[in-house]
Amino acid sequence: MNESPRQGRILVVDDSPETLELVQRNLQAERYTVYLASSVADAIEFLTSTSIDLVITDLKMPKVSGLDLVRHVRENLKDTEVVMMTGYPSVGSAVEAVKGGAHAYLSKPFTDQELLSAVREALDKLRTRRLVDQNTQPAPRSGSIVGESSAIRDVLREVAKAAKTSATVLITGESGTGKELLARAIHYDGPRAQAPFVPINCGGIPEGLLESELFGHMKGAFTGATTSRAGFFQTADGGTLFLDEVSELSAAMQVKLLRVLQEKEVLMVGSSRPQKIDVRIVAATNKNLHHLVEKRLFREDLFFRINVITIDVPPLRDRGDDVLVLVQYFARKFAREHGRSLPHFSDEVLRCMKDYRWQGNIRELENTIQRLIVMTESDRIEITDLPSFMRFSAPHGTGLDRTLAAVEAEHIRNVLAGAGGNKTRAAEILGIDRKTLREKLKGREEAGPKGP
Repeated sequence: MNESPRQGRILVVDDSPETLELVQRNLQAERYTVYLASSVADAIEFLTSTSIDLVITDLKMPKVSGLDLVRHVRENLKDTEVVMMTGYPSVGSAVEAVKGGAHAYLSKPFTDQELLSAVREALDKLRTRRLVDQNTQPAPRSGSIVGESSAIRDVLREVAKAAKTSATVLITGESGTGKELLARAIHYDGPRAQAPFVPINCGGIPEGLLESELFGHMKGAFTGATTSRAGFFQTADGGTLFLDEVSELSAAMQVKLLRVLQEKEVLMVGSSRPQKIDVRIVAATNKNLHHLVEKRLFREDLFFRINVITIDVPPLRDRGDDVLVLVQYFARKFAREHGRSLPHFSDEVLRCMKDYRWQGNIRELENTIQRLIVMTESDRIEITDLPSFMRFSAPHGTGLDRTLAAVEAEHIRNVLAGAGGNKTRAAEILGIDRKTLREKLKGREEAGPKGP
């Protein structure tokens, strides 16, 4: 039986028949739909009549260069990504390609894995942007920031004011409150809306890779740097860079970030020539930066740099009936995604939803609703369908005679079940990092069940 094509229509542009054949063979082996063009003119003509997800183009070609094709795609085809490839790599051409709109820059000869990795990343970026556009455009505030409480309306008024400026913004609030959605609203409601919005989780990238990811690197700058690659700052040039979990930056990276904010230029790893950049910074944290500054864990001068405008996002438990509004919003979303009719929530379920503390905030609520939509066969969701830790339970001989370790273990089991087995989300709800959760789970497994 033939396998169905992957979701991805790709146009490869190169004046070399050998390169076209090689790239086509590799991509078709991964079940992508591939089209070929031997010149920029042929590519542009093809793009006028055919919808393409990704264009892979050579840089140097006769008459019209690949950079011109990149600019054409950027200015005329909003729903198409670009990857540049070239046999003549340089810092200038790499930065120019990325600034022009290319997602990645491949230096020939590249490996099959480098090609496929660049393609997957570009298509993932496209899918993310499509999802964001669906939820935030043309009106991000009403499209994805759902709520009617006075608390969230106050926040949205602050977002509207911040969007009109280019000042640096610091968004604070508990995990799962929607800080990235607010950052996107600030970007897409502002003068930089047509430029890139680039999110990065400062705590999710290993320390040894973070400088390269932020500022880019030259080919050969370190072991494994097989191609020159622009960083997140170059990618966001003209737009907005969202630094989530900014409090997780090491002392060394804080110094380097401070320099970039002061000088408005970046230095690629392995290069001696700085590059000017025009990037708006929106940072976010779920920690109290004031306390970190007092403990000398966060630089005071960097804190002042990013704390020009502060927006504090309230936790879901302080937003009143917004919980019920969000329940219906997520129910419609997941019912549509899973091809089922919109279920009815009983009054008892809605009351329980509103009274629950939601330590994981909107992210926890979203995960709970998705679980209910997927796991409940009936069109009516009753209180018995809720996770056990959300339901009332009378004492059953496991009360004050239990050890603290037993209570903790039960709570971890309940939260993990409510998070659908997702350890990252469970750790966020519990207020610990994923490593700590893994160690606690390992300890429980090694201890094993106790006999009478």
